[in-house]
Amino acid sequence: MSDSNSPDQNDLTDEEKSKDEFFQRIAKISQEMLDAHGKDFSMGALVLAARWIAEDKITGSKVK
Repeated sequence: MSDSNSPDQNDLTDEEKSKDEFFQRIAKISQEMLDAHGKDFSMGALVLAARWIAEDKITGSKVK
């Protein structure tokens, strides 16, 4: 049963579907980090990744 506030997967654009898949992957790896190393590590890793993106320090990234 789907949430009445969320659009049906068929109603999403290709871009929205792609973004949704990335959010699902982020959620999965976040849970894995929590299970292995706890909340502080998990939050720190995600904040650090965001900082690297903001500072264009991700190798091979193409900034849009």
